[in-house]
Amino acid sequence: MAMGVSGGGGGRRRGRGRSPMAEINVTPLVDVMLVLLIIFMVAAPLLKAAVPIELPDSRAKAMSEEAQEITITVRADGAVFLDSEQLAAGELPERLADIPAGADGRKPMVALRADRSLDYGRVVALMGELNRAGFTAISLVSDVSGGSGS
Repeated sequence: MAMGVSGGGGGRRRGRGRSPMAEINVTPLVDVMLVLLIIFMVAAPLLKAAVPIELPDSRAKAMSEEAQEITITVRADGAVFLDSEQLAAGELPERLADIPAGADGRKPMVALRADRSLDYGRVVALMGELNRAGFTAISLVSDVSGGSGS
């Protein structure tokens, strides 16, 4: 009794054709996930700033963003935006009152974006409105520059 070697494999594969491969090649999956991660890391800061303004320069280090954060933007012409929605004149106090406090009883952090050409008094008045509405954590947003101040 002679046994021959056939081109298909062992005795258990005889008669079935090709069996499915039981191993999954994860290298392409990892490559795709890394590319998507890089794309989202680059695109995320661009999605945050919906209202185009010219921010002042600063040499301060960037702060980490909080999960619950509202953004108030004031353009050079004085238009006020809550996140990306433009507010009518005098509407800000009532909109701020509608924002609920978190589970710890504190209001969310406010990121204040103001155009560099605005009057200092306008920015201080806006910060006073925020304080009156119970928002005590306010961060002033600026462009980070590596150059020296003049």
